[in-house]
Amino acid sequence: MTGRAERRCPTLVFDGDCAFCSSCARLLERIGPEAEIVAWQLADLDELGITAERAAEAVRWIEPDGTVRSGHEAIAAALAAAGRPWRIAGRILQLPLVSSLAAAGYRLIARNRHRLPGGTPACSASLRR
Repeated sequence: MTGRAERRCPTLVFDGDCAFCSSCARLLERIGPEAEIVAWQLADLDELGITAERAAEAVRWIEPDGTVRSGHEAIAAALAAAGRPWRIAGRILQLPLVSSLAAAGYRLIARNRHRLPGGTPACSASLRR
């Protein structure tokens, strides 16, 4: 990684202004992937190699080598990094047909998260970015 601090574990970056996203991040913390889970508004985005615009677009999973996964692929990677049974769920989400369905589900939730429990005006604002 050029110009960036060497990281030892992956980082999950989520929208900390969205109560739904924050609740999901807290659930992932309990599930326990060995990763740093941080709101993009509090993260060192330069160090992670992503922009605020990209971070606001979708949840991001950033590997120590700089590989970035977004949306449903980020969730699958986080689950795959956790213990059983979550690891199995993460791998299933990566299967071709399941991945297509998960991508559609992620987009549906992302577009409507302001309507979900804990949704905030910030969630609606992110739709206009």
